Amino acid sequence: MNNIKIAFLGLGVMGYPMAGHLAKNGHDVCVYNRTTSKAVKWVEEFGGRYADTPSQAALDVDFVFACVGNDDDLRNITIANGGAFQSMKKGSVFVDHTTASANVARELYAVARESGFDFLDAPVSGGQAGAENGILTVMIGGDQSVFDQTEAYIDCYSQAAKLMGDSGAGQLTKMVNQICIAGLVQGLSEGVAFAANAGLDANLVFDVISKGAAQSWQMVNRSETMVANQFEFGFAVDWMRKDLGLCFDEAKVNGSELPVAHLVDSFYADVQAQGGNRYDTSSLVTRLPRKDLS
Repeated sequence: MNNIKIAFLGLGVMGYPMAGHLAKNGHDVCVYNRTTSKAVKWVEEFGGRYADTPSQAALDVDFVFACVGNDDDLRNITIANGGAFQSMKKGSVFVDHTTASANVARELYAVARESGFDFLDAPVSGGQAGAENGILTVMIGGDQSVFDQTEAYIDCYSQAAKLMGDSGAGQLTKMVNQICIAGLVQGLSEGVAFAANAGLDANLVFDVISKGAAQSWQMVNRSETMVANQFEFGFAVDWMRKDLGLCFDEAKVNGSELPVAHLVDSFYADVQAQGGNRYDTSSLVTRLPRKDLS
């Protein structure tokens, strides 16, 4: 791990702290962000340096990590003019933490291999707090040998990283994650509303039942803020709908039926119509009538 050079592309709410963990672990990190002022701020906080283009950031580095918004953003920083793939050296590795389609993962994997370097699709779960605390879960698609040489760096900001299969398998696993979360958050929302309408102390209710079979990350981390009508944080509704759209596209290909996910997606559309585009996904509860027990 000595003298390893790293680039990180995309300094959003996830990428900014993830790149920071790499720097705090002593790695030589060059960052790129579409808004340069954010890259300047990152360098002021963590050291290292920044580049004006993805291609410049990726020049002569051993690993390039990325976390951007969607398939189009990913193509723009990789294969478009000025993209990282134009300058990556042979034997280097591109690790994509974007939640994107399995198709774009396979596409970029093929381009990378033909160009003499490697590609892993590695979407993450754990949200902004997980990124800031270095405890993300990372689901990875690609080759075992490439995962083996990259795992130590991913460990800088994760508590669990697992190779799920060939290229695209990481993205497919993240889709399963989002499908499950959609149903969990809706169920929790209904429970919050029911508890309030029944005249119960909702916080006491969830403190008790979170010790039993109903327990989930969403319950432990979101029930209290849902009761308090606090949603100005966390994983945005817009992002969740984008992710569910990827799930629906893939379901058409593999023949899956996602009736609950489709229903919850329509509920998220209601939240957007109410102006909650950037609310945390737990804002589903705002659709449901409940008594004010304050």
